Amino acid sequence: MSERAEALTQLADAVLSVERAHPVRVAIDGCSAAGKTTLADDLADVLRARTDREIIRAGIDYFKRAPELRTAYPIESPDSYYRDTWDHDSIRERLLIPLGPGGDRQYVAAVREASAQALSDIPVLTASPDAVLVADGGFLQVPALVDHWDLRIYLYVGWDVVLRRGAARDQAWMESAAAAEERYRTRYIPGERMYVDEIQPRSLAQIVVDTEDPDRPKIIRRD
Repeated sequence: MSERAEALTQLADAVLSVERAHPVRVAIDGCSAAGKTTLADDLADVLRARTDREIIRAGIDYFKRAPELRTAYPIESPDSYYRDTWDHDSIRERLLIPLGPGGDRQYVAAVREASAQALSDIPVLTASPDAVLVADGGFLQVPALVDHWDLRIYLYVGWDVVLRRGAARDQAWMESAAAAEERYRTRYIPGERMYVDEIQPRSLAQIVVDTEDPDRPKIIRRD
């Protein structure tokens, strides 16, 4: 078994050990380019192979606020990125609360496209009582959301890795690699540093995974 497969097996064990009278809500938190989406997809696949329970995947990037509504800070600022980009009300009220204690289990997995344009027809789905939600995104342990997760997993990478991986990835949709690197230096990383400094997400999470080598993730803390 590869080191990545072993880590995913351990994470699946942790998820399946959580017992609730409602669907289990799992957060895959971390900074940009930590490998959140890939790990969440792989974890969902492992869970589906291990259990007959319904496994729900949701990307919190599909719960962003429209750019024209982000008026609290200059749109390109780190503060806007951290404090004004995600629609916490929709995340709570349309995804997490319905799946939580006393919820009706009727949820939506997105409210907007990745471009933050509103979806015109959002299907409302009904989760099974013992479903597992695996959701990935940034800033998932802010005060508005932290109490609505049943298991919080934080992926750790250093800032140098965030810059290198993020710029390499995002240059595909930006005008150049230099422009992508500048955006990380001036907006994304400063905004994520605010989150790390204010929230201490590694301390809040029940599980911390070092993903600096994505092929060899290491579980460095498990409460």
